[in-house]
Amino acid sequence: MIRRNTAVLLLAASALALAPAALARQPAAPPAALTPPPGASAAQAALTTLIVDYEAWRNAEDPLSAGANGDAEALSRLPDVTLAADARRKTALDAFRVRLTAIDPQGLDEDGKLNHAFLDRVIDGQLQAIAFDTGRLAFSSDDSWDGYIAYVAQTAPMSNKAEAEAWLKRVAALPGWYASNTDNARRGIRTGFTQPRPIADIALAQARKAAAAPVEADPTLAALDRLPGTVSDAERAALKARATALVRDGLRPAQARFVTFLEKEYLPAARPGLGAATLPEGKAYYAWLARRFTTTSLTPDEIHAIGLKEVARIRSEMDGIRAQTGFAGTHAEFLAFLRTDPRFYAQTPEDLLEKASEIAKRVDDQLPRFFGVLPRLPYGVRPVPPEIAPTYTTGRYFPGSPRLGIAGGYMVNTYALDQRALYELPALTLHEAVPGHHLQIALSQELEDVPAFRRDADMTAFTEGWGLYSEKLGIEMGIYRTPYERFGRLSYEMWRACRLVADTGMHWMGWTRDRAKACFTDNSALSPLNIEVELDRYISWPGQALAYKIGEMKIVEVRARAEAALGEKFDVRRFHDAVLLAGPLPMDLLEARIDRWIEGEKRRGGG
Repeated sequence: MIRRNTAVLLLAASALALAPAALARQPAAPPAALTPPPGASAAQAALTTLIVDYEAWRNAEDPLSAGANGDAEALSRLPDVTLAADARRKTALDAFRVRLTAIDPQGLDEDGKLNHAFLDRVIDGQLQAIAFDTGRLAFSSDDSWDGYIAYVAQTAPMSNKAEAEAWLKRVAALPGWYASNTDNARRGIRTGFTQPRPIADIALAQARKAAAAPVEADPTLAALDRLPGTVSDAERAALKARATALVRDGLRPAQARFVTFLEKEYLPAARPGLGAATLPEGKAYYAWLARRFTTTSLTPDEIHAIGLKEVARIRSEMDGIRAQTGFAGTHAEFLAFLRTDPRFYAQTPEDLLEKASEIAKRVDDQLPRFFGVLPRLPYGVRPVPPEIAPTYTTGRYFPGSPRLGIAGGYMVNTYALDQRALYELPALTLHEAVPGHHLQIALSQELEDVPAFRRDADMTAFTEGWGLYSEKLGIEMGIYRTPYERFGRLSYEMWRACRLVADTGMHWMGWTRDRAKACFTDNSALSPLNIEVELDRYISWPGQALAYKIGEMKIVEVRARAEAALGEKFDVRRFHDAVLLAGPLPMDLLEARIDRWIEGEKRRGGG
C-alpha cells in the first residue's frame, strides 16, 4: 500500500513526501510532451494549453504536492479543505470539462488521445467526489489528515533558514487545518454521513494520544533538527523556541478541541451500521467507489463473485503447498501452526528490518533480467514510526522525490513482532519495494514525456494491482525459497481475494464484521492483529481494497494475451516497460496500450 495525501481527496494525486534537500525556487517547467510540435493540429494545441492550465490550477490547489515538486512558496501552506473550496473547485473543474469536451480526440495523435481520455477520467472523478461530498467522512482508521502532518514533518525540507520559516508557517496553520476538518465532520453529523462507532473510537484514541504527547517530542519540532550547520546555534534555538510556542499555544489546544469534539459530538452521532450502504445514498456512493477504485464498470455484485472464485482457486493451490511441507493436519491446523510457531517470527525489530533488507537486495539483484528501464532513485528500508504503528498496516511505501533528492521508503511495521510472520516478508517486500511500488512510482516520477497529472495520478487499480502482480513475479525471480514462503505468497493473494468478498459483503450486502472476518481467518495465514487492523481499514475506507486484485488480474490477463500473440519472441523486459513507462493508467487504457504494443512488436518481427 502507498502512503497517500488523504487531506485533498478530490485532487486524486499521490502525496509526494517533502524532502530534506535544497529546492529549486520555481515549479518545474512543463515537459517537452506539452510543447506542440510545428504543424500540430488545432485540437493538439488546444489540449496542450488545457493541460498546462489544469496543472497550474492543480498545483495552486494542492500545496503539499506542489511543494514536493519544487514550488518553494507552497511549502508554507496547507490545502484548503473547506466546503467553500470545494465549490470553487467545482466551478474550475466544470470549466475545464467544457474545454475538454470541445476538443475532438480524432484530431489528436496517440499520446494526445491518451491524455484526453485520462484527463476526462480525472476531472470526472474529482467532480464526483465533490458531488458526494466525501470530505464529510473526515477521518479513517490509519491514514487520516490528523496523522498526515507527522509524515510531512519527517521529510520537510530543512536545507536553510528560509525553509525553516516556511515550515513554521505551515505549523502555525495547523489549528485552522484542524478546524476545517472538524467542520467537515460536523457537516457529516448534520447529514448522517459519518463513520461507524468502532472507527470513531479508533480516531478518538489516536487523537487523545496526540493531544497528550509532550510538546518537546512533537514531530513538527523534530523537523528543525535537520537544519544544516550553516544555520547558527542562536538561529536554531530561536526557531525551535518559536516552533515550541506554536505547538504549545496553537496545535495542542487544537488537538484538545478535536478530542472534545469527538467525545461530545461525533461518538454519539457515529452511525450504527458498518457498511457504506447505510449512509445516505450509500448504495450509489459505494457503486461509484467500486468503479473509481477499480477503474472498471464492474458492479459490487460482479466483484463479489470474482472474489469468491479467486478464493476457491487460491485455496486449492494452498492445499498443494501445504502437502509439500509434510504437514499432516488440516488447513485450519496448518494456519494455527504458522501463526504460533516461534521459528516464523523475528525476535527484535532490528532482526525484522535486517531480514527485509536482505530480501530487498536479493530482489534488486534480479531486476535487470525483468526490466529494460530501471529508476535512478533508490529506496530505504525503514520502520513504521512507533507513534502510529499499533493501528498501522504491516508494511507500506512512502514515495520519494527525485527532484528533491529523497529516497523512497519501504516501511516495515516492527510493532507486535509475534504478528509479523517471516514467511510473508518476501511477498511484502516485492509488493512495497521492488519490483512493486518503489520501482513503479519512481519510474513514473522520472518520466519526462508524460504530463504531471498522469505521473502523479492516483490510479489505485494500477499501482496496487502492480504491487500484487509483483508478488507473483517473485516466483519467476526465484525469491521464494521455501514452501512456507510460497504459502505466504498465496496467503497474501488470498488476503486480496478476500478483500473483494469482505468489502462488498460489508458495504453492499450488509454483512457483519465477523462474517467478513471469517474469509481471512479461515483461508489465510494472516495474523489476528493484521486482520483486525485491515478490517478497520476496509470499514473506514470503502472500496479502496477492491483495487488490488482487480488490477492484478488485468495485468496478468494482458501479459497472457501478449505471450500468446508473440510466442517465443515475447520479451518480458519490453512488456514490463510497456506497462510502466506511460505512468499509472486506468485498466481499459492499459489494455488498449498493451494491444497497441503487441501490434507494434509484431511489426518489428515479434511474432
